[in-house]
Amino acid sequence: MSFTFTDDQRQLADSIDRYLADKYGFEQRKAIRAGDDGWSRAVWAEFAELGWLAFPIAEVHGGLGGTTVDLALMMEAFGKALVVEPFVATIVLGAETIARADPARAEALLPAVAEGSHLLALAHGEPTSRYDISRVATTATKEGDGWVLSGTKAVVLHGDCADTLIVSARTGGAEDERDGVTLFLVPGDAAGLTKRAYPTIDGLRGADLTLDGVRLGADSVLGPVGGAVDIVEGVLDRACVVLSAEAVGAMAAAVDLTTDYLKTRTQFGKPLGSFQVLQHRAVEMLSETQFARALCYRSAGQMDVSGGAVRSRAASAIKAEIGRVGKIVGEEAVQLHGGMGMTDEMAVGHYFKRLRLIDVTFGNAAHHLRRFAELG
Repeated sequence: MSFTFTDDQRQLADSIDRYLADKYGFEQRKAIRAGDDGWSRAVWAEFAELGWLAFPIAEVHGGLGGTTVDLALMMEAFGKALVVEPFVATIVLGAETIARADPARAEALLPAVAEGSHLLALAHGEPTSRYDISRVATTATKEGDGWVLSGTKAVVLHGDCADTLIVSARTGGAEDERDGVTLFLVPGDAAGLTKRAYPTIDGLRGADLTLDGVRLGADSVLGPVGGAVDIVEGVLDRACVVLSAEAVGAMAAAVDLTTDYLKTRTQFGKPLGSFQVLQHRAVEMLSETQFARALCYRSAGQMDVSGGAVRSRAASAIKAEIGRVGKIVGEEAVQLHGGMGMTDEMAVGHYFKRLRLIDVTFGNAAHHLRRFAELG
C-alpha cells in the first residue's frame, strides 16, 4: 500500500516539522501546559501568522483550501510534537461543522477563525450517548422566534475557551432517533450556560457543559432544522482520519525515542539494542507504525472524493487500526523504557497517554470495527 505526496505537500510537512522542532520541544510543551489555559495564545497567534489555521479552510470561507491529506500531514507533525493548542476543536471540528452545515454562515464566521481571533468547539457528545451520535437528549424548545436549550454535554474538547459553541439539541423525535437533531451557535458566555473545565490525562483540555434554559435568537440555528446528524457524521468521519494522522506522528516519535534508548542504555555491559528479542520488538513497533501511516493517508485521500458508506468505512477502517496499533506501540515504548517510561519527566509516557485518548475519541477500535462490518 503506497501513497505519493506532491512536492508542495512534502514542503508543507517539512516546514511544520522544522518549526515545531525548533520552537515546540518537550520542555516548551511542559511550560505551556503549566499555564492558566493549558495552552498558549501566543503560539496560537503564530499558527495563524504562519497560515496553519487558514490552510484547511476553503478559500471561499477565507482560508487556503487545503485538502484532507494536507490536514493529515499537519496533524502528523502535531502528533510528533504533542501540540496542545485547540486546533482539533476549532479547525477540525468547529470550522468543518460550520462549513458543512451552512456555507453562507461559514463565509461570514470563518475568516476570524482563520485569523486566530475566534475559537470554536463542537458540543455534541452527552453523558449517556457513548459513541452513538444519534443519541441526543439535550432539547431545544421553540419560544416565539427563538429557542430555549436545556441539557448536558460531556467532554467538549477545549469547550472552556471557545468563543462560540456549536451545540446539538433535539427539536423533534425520540432521544435515539437520527432525525430531529439541530445545531445551534451558542456564545461561550451565554446566560444559563455553565462550564466545568478540566485537564484531560493527555495534556489537553475538556469541559462538561450544562445548558439551563439558554435563550437564543432565530439566527442561532446552524444548518437545516432536524438534519444535524448527517452533518456531524461527516465531520466526525473526517476527524477520525485526522486524529489517526496525529496518532501516526505520536507513534513515530515513540519509536524513535525507544530505538535511541535501546542504543544508549546498557545492561550486562552491552547496549539493550544488542539483544535480539528487543530488536524484534522494536522492529514490530516500526512496521506496525508504517502500515498504519499508509492506511491513514489512503483513508485521507478518500475523504474529499467519497461520501456516505464509502467515506464512513474508510474512516472506521483507519480508526480501528490506529486503536490497535497505538496500543501496541505505546505499551511497548513504555515497557522498553522500563520504570522511567512511567515518569512525567519522560516524553514517551506522554505519547502513550495521547495514543490511548485518541483511541477512545469519537469511537474506540472495537466500535469502529463493528461499524466497518455493519457498513459492508
